[in-house]
Amino acid sequence: MTSERTKREQTKREQTDRERADRERTDREWTNADAIRQWNAIPRAVLEAMDPEGDFAKRHLLNPVVLRMLGDGGLKGQRVLDAGCGQGYFSRMLAERGADVVGVEPTDTMVTYARAKERERGQGIRYVQADLTALPELPDLSAPFDAVVCNMVLAAVPDWKPAMRACVEALRPGGLFVFSVNHPAFEQLWRTWRAHGEYRLSGYLEEYELAQTHASDFHRPLSVYLNQLASLGCRLTELAEPGLDPATAREAEPTTPGIESYVHLPNFLIVAAVRGAS
Repeated sequence: MTSERTKREQTKREQTDRERADRERTDREWTNADAIRQWNAIPRAVLEAMDPEGDFAKRHLLNPVVLRMLGDGGLKGQRVLDAGCGQGYFSRMLAERGADVVGVEPTDTMVTYARAKERERGQGIRYVQADLTALPELPDLSAPFDAVVCNMVLAAVPDWKPAMRACVEALRPGGLFVFSVNHPAFEQLWRTWRAHGEYRLSGYLEEYELAQTHASDFHRPLSVYLNQLASLGCRLTELAEPGLDPATAREAEPTTPGIESYVHLPNFLIVAAVRGAS
């Protein structure tokens, strides 16, 4: 019992230290180039572990909702831009469903991995290496697209507003834009649940850096994303806050303590919107 109490107290101290460090980094001026350098250093083993359908959260919480929003059964022949495609696992899932896919990724490490997979599988996916903010300057992008998906990307982009604008402008009028982020109200869900047995949040309205395992994300209030979407002439069609199936949580709990938090609170936010006619 004493050992267990000591372990919990140590976890709480580590959580407090991480929260303090996040606040201390708030004033740093980040550029997209800084973020790209961080993501470019991601180990190959991590990229390989994402195959074939992403990590635990993506398989159980994100993929089913994003695919449904995109019209899972009706993707055949649709032109889809995977904006910030990473190592390409979601691009490959879209191509398997018949979509004509272009993946855009700025890092050497991940675009190289994605292109190697395309050479192996020959799914017809075209990968373009570029910062998302540079999309309007890419003459070979062959826009417009029927749909653009930006899956767990915008929160990792310091200069994110031009990136969102570029995604929307790559759509045909009436085209579908789907993006996902860590839920701004519950970004540290698993970490704080393990430390305290409940969720705790000490700051929401300000914007700040969130240090992650391999690279940083950036907290922004939910209203910032939705207001920017509205300013770009998009009409919100759906907002989803997926929860983990209790049976899946029970199965994962022995190896992933605290995963039951995903049953009670949403760690992810998924947004679908349609581009206006003008």
